[in-house]
Amino acid sequence: MRTINQTWEDFTPAYPAARIAAPDKLLFVDIETTGFTAKNSSLYLIGAAYFAGGFWHIRQWFADSSEDEAALLTDFFSFAADYTHLVHFNGNQFDLPYLLQKCEILGLPYNFDRFEGVDLYKRISPYKFFLHTPNCKQKTLEELLGIDREDLYSGGDLIGLYHAYVKQPDEETLRILLLHNSDDMKGMLQILPLLAFHDLFNSPLTVKKVQANDFVDYHGHDRKELLMKLELPSALPLTVSNLSNGCYFSGERDEGILKAPLYEEEMKYFYSNYKDYYYLPAEDTALHKSVATFVDREHRVQATAATCYTRKFATYLPQWDLFREPFFKRDYKSKELFFELTDEMKKDRAFFSGYAQYLLGRMAKTY
Repeated sequence: MRTINQTWEDFTPAYPAARIAAPDKLLFVDIETTGFTAKNSSLYLIGAAYFAGGFWHIRQWFADSSEDEAALLTDFFSFAADYTHLVHFNGNQFDLPYLLQKCEILGLPYNFDRFEGVDLYKRISPYKFFLHTPNCKQKTLEELLGIDREDLYSGGDLIGLYHAYVKQPDEETLRILLLHNSDDMKGMLQILPLLAFHDLFNSPLTVKKVQANDFVDYHGHDRKELLMKLELPSALPLTVSNLSNGCYFSGERDEGILKAPLYEEEMKYFYSNYKDYYYLPAEDTALHKSVATFVDREHRVQATAATCYTRKFATYLPQWDLFREPFFKRDYKSKELFFELTDEMKKDRAFFSGYAQYLLGRMAKTY
């Protein structure tokens, strides 16, 4: 077994690692193996990136043969004992289970119970529609950010190279094997800015300005919209724009714009306990029986779920579940829900911040 160390002196993550945990408690991990199962393959390389002395470093444990696996794992877990957070890219699906299985096979008493896991893939992939990317593979995300790799191989490509190295070691093959892993480690650090999209959907937003706009839509109809200017929780590494559920978001660095349709019309509020109401056809409204008993019988009928409503002309905003009550609808069978934008809400900046957070969350779930 051999241990290789390098210091990345000219690198500072564009995303503050301290938002995950104290930088000196973060350990980025990636492994290289000759197959997918620990029972039928060899672990030949563990890579770790860590912060110490003001710089980011990469340490690699390399097995010159399968006989080095136990020493590799023992040295790695001994080193990892000083850290509290393991950062990986989809490591819950492969890297960590593989290491645990290999420890069990070799009779080693190591596990990850004391660590908190941070899966970059799981934090970024739910928002890939905002990134306009076909997938969230690490190399795809690196290309999205314009990150250049020196490594030209995939993990699968290197299996044959490692077997050849074991039979006949040479420095160039070793360099290629180590380079792939170190570029994976560097890549994880370089794509950290994409966590800004996780923050966008999971951290409080601040609405700096709110205004109502009039505009003419694509079909030439006069429309109204609510425009909110946002202060984003983290600076976005990409300028993005997306349209969903009739709402529009655009973001650049730490500022965003969110637009929602604004409706000035008559809508209906439906009472759930319709058996306690009469419907008055002439007035097109429902009245509670305690009041409607004074209405002539020929002017009232038993209300149904579809006729048990009152009508109100007001200004409305859309909602896709019960963000705000009472909720209004255009018709009983309509799936679109709305709530009234009251004068009190118009003065409440905290309300608009919460509504902006709600809209972005709904946009994320739509895709």
